Amino acid sequence: MRTRPLKVALLGCGVVGSEVARIMTTHADDLAARIGAPVELAGVAVRRPSKVREGIDPELVTTDATALVKRGDIDVVVEVIGGIEPARSLITTAFEHGASVVSANKALLAQDGAALHAAAEANNRDLYYEAAVAGAIPLIRPLRESLAGDKINRVMGIVNGTTNFILDKMDSTGAGYQEALDEATALGYAEADPTADVEAFDAAAKAAILAGIAFHTRVRLDDVYREGMTEVTAADFASAKEMGCTIKLLAICERAADGGSVTARVHPAMIPLSHPLASVRGAYNAVFVESDAAGQLMFYGPGAGGAPTASAVLGDLVAVCRNKLSGATGPGDSAYTQLPVSPMGEVVTRYHISLDVADKPGVLAQVATVFAEHGVSIDTVRQQGKDGEASLVVVTHRASDASLNGTVEALRSLDTVRGVASIMRVEGE
Repeated sequence: MRTRPLKVALLGCGVVGSEVARIMTTHADDLAARIGAPVELAGVAVRRPSKVREGIDPELVTTDATALVKRGDIDVVVEVIGGIEPARSLITTAFEHGASVVSANKALLAQDGAALHAAAEANNRDLYYEAAVAGAIPLIRPLRESLAGDKINRVMGIVNGTTNFILDKMDSTGAGYQEALDEATALGYAEADPTADVEAFDAAAKAAILAGIAFHTRVRLDDVYREGMTEVTAADFASAKEMGCTIKLLAICERAADGGSVTARVHPAMIPLSHPLASVRGAYNAVFVESDAAGQLMFYGPGAGGAPTASAVLGDLVAVCRNKLSGATGPGDSAYTQLPVSPMGEVVTRYHISLDVADKPGVLAQVATVFAEHGVSIDTVRQQGKDGEASLVVVTHRASDASLNGTVEALRSLDTVRGVASIMRVEGE
């Protein structure tokens, strides 16, 4: 074993960073044995140096992150501060000064992953980011390496634990959205400002990363269709149960049937209870992968939290350190297909539409005519009426999103349609 330690700079020492530091210390001997050399925490960049950080030598703490990553003796920089800047500048500076990088920064990778990979390649350095998508779940490495000889056609998953906890609570207890969110906040699953989670910004960033890796093409955050879950109601869950379904916030990345384009989207959807993703409970994550040779695979586990995320970071750290010792680099950016990302209007799936209509003869015929005029075939219809008011639930066969949107706009113009109460996609069938 090499005796000179590999030196690691840690950017950020919050929930995840502190766990990374703890594991590096408590598992130092095991890590050294697995890598072939000791690893040493050489510096920790933070915003508040006066805060007591148990187990970390105060002499290692600095507020000058730039100076830390510019040190010529740093082998690996671990970035867990998040956000776009200063993380982007610090990572590129680290590459330029000889360090490889392990990051958990989904927002930055979704926005500027191509540029970061290019900077890593230009300086012959590694960029690893297993922790950026699904916490402790090994997902990026299987997609980049284990399935490198296969053709992936679809990646569909639950990639945000906060939203899954909320939807699971609504499903199991009948709670409304706000009540379930309040419980998630009280238990620490939701931030004080939950916007990034419940409006699906977090999941959209992860979808961009997954689509890029799965389909060997460049997918940015702006390419991902995003729809939050704040409008999901107890009535939607009641309808889902009548269909033998539940509701999940899904990230869905697909290759077109002709292989000429890809799509990436995040939105609430009904899925059958028989689908493996339907049984994912609480704050857990799971990702379902469909490929030509391997068939169907599912990756499941805790998708967030200090220790689970740190586990993924340390896995990357071991891999990068091994590469350093061997003088090699791991898999880089693979975007050779350069496939276009199709707009949401071209996505084809099934739909569940709930309408408030007048309870009088001929309404169903009017509604059916509108669907037919827009080329959307109806699978089933349920109607309930009382005192001049009625609800009409229509489940369609597969149709394009553009056709469905045109149908809905035409329905809203009918005098007999009082309102469109809910529109939800049906996936996983």
